[in-house]
Amino acid sequence: MSSILVLNGPNLNLLGTREPAVYGSATLDDVRALCEAAGQRLALGVDFRQSNHEGVLIDWIHEAGLAHRAGSLLGVVFNAGAYTHTSVALHDAVKGAGVPMVEVHISNVHAREPFRHHSYLSPAAAGIVVGFGIDGYALAMEGLARRAAAAKGA
Repeated sequence: MSSILVLNGPNLNLLGTREPAVYGSATLDDVRALCEAAGQRLALGVDFRQSNHEGVLIDWIHEAGLAHRAGSLLGVVFNAGAYTHTSVALHDAVKGAGVPMVEVHISNVHAREPFRHHSYLSPAAAGIVVGFGIDGYALAMEGLARRAAAAKGA
């Protein structure tokens, strides 16, 4: 069975308590459940992870590249949190690993502080889902599944 890796960056472990007016009341466990349900609908396995540490996220992206080349991973759904706006290293990891990645943001980052308007990940992303709350994760998973199906048909 093919799978999707869902990565969550810094502070996403605080979902449900951190700025609920911005991020909603859903917890990271709620996001996991949503992703697992989407995985079942799409007949895909889901590997769901969170880290507050940039190097750990980079290592997981490298692993994802190997799994993608081996044919067992469709791609990565990645909410990098604040690293989106600061990390050239994560950009380079995605590009170097060669794994399809969909960038996800729970809030509409373009309607927020100006420093959130720039993403170092977007140029490396296969797609971007912004502002749909936690439903954005399922949308990103659907996008990866459709992208993979289209590539098989080509």
